[in-house]
Amino acid sequence: MRSMRLKKREIKDTALLKEILDTCRVVRVGTLDQEGIYIIPLNYGYEWENPGKDSSKLKLYVHSAKEGRKSEAFAQRQEVSFEIDKEQGIIRGDYSCSYSFAFQSIMGQGIIRKISDTEEKKKALSLLLEHMEPGCKIAFSEKMLEAADAYCIEADWFTGKERKPAL
Repeated sequence: MRSMRLKKREIKDTALLKEILDTCRVVRVGTLDQEGIYIIPLNYGYEWENPGKDSSKLKLYVHSAKEGRKSEAFAQRQEVSFEIDKEQGIIRGDYSCSYSFAFQSIMGQGIIRKISDTEEKKKALSLLLEHMEPGCKIAFSEKMLEAADAYCIEADWFTGKERKPAL
């Protein structure tokens, strides 16, 4: 992983990283297939084991139809990149280069794998739904589980970055 150029913008606080994961609703997953670079916005759920420690493991869970470009791309190539961001407004200035945008983001890379185990798939879809709508509880029938695929992105690395709003 290349180190961040502007170190002052790097987010190292695990509580703030968790807040970004909790409040954002969309992860953009980038992959490469025979047609070129492909970026897919997806709802997600997640698990983060041992935040802030060397043994830290971030897993993002997403879902897909069983066919189409997304499922084909994920089957062809396991390496993916991902990005999650939280808009925080325009930073205004007196000249064009002083204008910017305030944000918080998480970017990373990892391996995506299709979940084949039924119990893990139920867990993945439950985490995804819970993240989209806290308190949402749905019992998944066998028919529902067969209708879509679920995937796990196991992050090899990720980092947070922010541009704070002007005061």
